[in-house]
Amino acid sequence: MSGANYPLPLPTERNVDSLTSDVVRSLPDAKQWMLMHLEQRRNPFNAIDAAAAAAQIETLPGLAPEQWAPHWLTRADEFAAAAETAEREGAPDAALESWWQAYQFAMLGRYPTPLHPAKLAAYDRARSYFRRASALEKVPVEHFSVPFAGRAGEGDTVRFFLAKPDGVENPPLVMMWGGIDVWKEESYARGLMLRKSGFATLHLDKPGVGESPVLAGVDAERQWDPVFEWIKGRDDFDSTRVAALGLSFGGYWAMKLAHTHRDQLRAAVNWGGGVHLTFQPEWQERSRNASSYLMDLMPARARIFGGSTLEDYVARCAELSLLDQGILDRESCPLLLTNGKDDQQNASADIYLALEYGSPKTARLFPGGHMGDGPVMPMIVGWLTEQLALDRPGPAHAPYAHGRN
Repeated sequence: MSGANYPLPLPTERNVDSLTSDVVRSLPDAKQWMLMHLEQRRNPFNAIDAAAAAAQIETLPGLAPEQWAPHWLTRADEFAAAAETAEREGAPDAALESWWQAYQFAMLGRYPTPLHPAKLAAYDRARSYFRRASALEKVPVEHFSVPFAGRAGEGDTVRFFLAKPDGVENPPLVMMWGGIDVWKEESYARGLMLRKSGFATLHLDKPGVGESPVLAGVDAERQWDPVFEWIKGRDDFDSTRVAALGLSFGGYWAMKLAHTHRDQLRAAVNWGGGVHLTFQPEWQERSRNASSYLMDLMPARARIFGGSTLEDYVARCAELSLLDQGILDRESCPLLLTNGKDDQQNASADIYLALEYGSPKTARLFPGGHMGDGPVMPMIVGWLTEQLALDRPGPAHAPYAHGRN
């Protein structure tokens, strides 16, 4: 089929072993990876207390879930105790920062995904601490749930939260979600630049992760239907200026919504997500142990389908192809595609493939690996600012149509 023969980027000689074998990191190697990401403020250390995190990395006893999760929760609970004390003493700013750090460390306890009861317990704690922190923000975060008409075995509720910019009347709205390990709570920090630029941000979990009511599948975008209906009934932001921003694997869903829900979106951004090549077995074999990922990449991927192994994921992931579904041939709302040109997790060549189909698109490749290095978020904020400008027509009339960051 047209586009299917785009060459997949080959791993470099330096990384070839880690990309083609089931290597498990040694503890020293894992610590080195974490310290590097902490220094560079990369996921999962974007907004954490650097000194406390470094100390916790140095004393990490092991990578097994029963060692990993309790180790991070110990420090999370220390911050939670400090937050409780600050609240009793009438120090809301100190309480906010301590609750934020309690959440950060508990989130690390469930990282990258809660396939073990110890990590699931950490995830529950992380959500609790996030609620305590978000309630103390200058503009408190509002948490919502809407009914969802799920099928047998699915959930009946979509949960999300809304964060509004300070002092902005009728702001435009950007819906945000992350990928296999960055969930709605983590996407909140990444939305800070948008809120400082005058956008409201709405955060929910993509299919197959967090509190999403559905697993990933060919029609899992239906989980957004009740959210779009909810948006229509709000008057505290401009419901005619709505965009979708998907990070990492979540970029896939933003791109799909740009086509399937184009009349409800002013714009959409696929930041690092797959389109077609990413979901082919050849790419899964190449990327199964990408050196840009700390651990459990394939279990984290497989979990979106309810599985836990490479085989579970490969058996299902090809069905997500937007090319094979015929989605790429449809018109879309304005769509921005961006990634790092040397991404080892999702094929950056998918961007070139997507440009051959459907409506014209904007694309920008950055140096570096997954999601790119450099001013990617400022570029996205600038593009969304242009697309959601007040003097542009609404989506129904458009035929084509890191701090805590």
